[in-house]
Amino acid sequence: MTTVVFSHGQESGPWGTKIKAMAAMVKELGYHADSIDYQGIADSTERVERLVAECQGIDDTLILVGSSMGGHVATAAAAKVNAAGLFVLAPAYYMQGYEELTPPPPGMPICIVHGWHDDVVPVDNSIRFARQCTAELHLIDSDHRLTANIVEISAYLKRFIRTVTHELQENPG
Repeated sequence: MTTVVFSHGQESGPWGTKIKAMAAMVKELGYHADSIDYQGIADSTERVERLVAECQGIDDTLILVGSSMGGHVATAAAAKVNAAGLFVLAPAYYMQGYEELTPPPPGMPICIVHGWHDDVVPVDNSIRFARQCTAELHLIDSDHRLTANIVEISAYLKRFIRTVTHELQENPG
C-alpha cells in the first residue's frame, strides 16, 4: 500500500483546495491520503518534528507532498521518515535571509512544480534546487497559490506516484 502525506503552507490549512483535489486523486488510485495540521505552528523546525512524529506509525510506501513552507518541511523530513518520493509545490527554498535553512536534497525521486509568476517564493529558487539534485521540474503559467492549475498539478502528482511505486516494485529493497 502507498500513503501520501500532505503538508500545507504557512497561510493555509490541512484540507485546502489544492490538497483536497490532490487527495481525491490519490484515493482514486487506491492509496491512502492524509494531511498534517500545522495551524498555529509558525516555526518550520517544529513543523518538521510534527511531520516526523505523524509518519512514525506508517508502514507503507510513503510519499510526501508539500506546498510552500510545507514543501520546505516535507523536504527536511523526507530522509528522516524514509520517504520513497518527494513532490513539492512552490517550495520555500533559499528564502532571503534564511538561505542556510534550506534542507539538502534527500536521496530519492523529487518533483517540483512552480509558477512562473510566483511573487512569494522566487521561481529561481526551485530552479536552483532542482539543478543541484537533478529533480524533475515543472514551471507553469501560475502564481504562488497554483490553484488555477490544480488539474495539471494533479496529473503531475499522479504520474509521479505511479513512477515511484512502479520503481519500488521493479527494485524492492
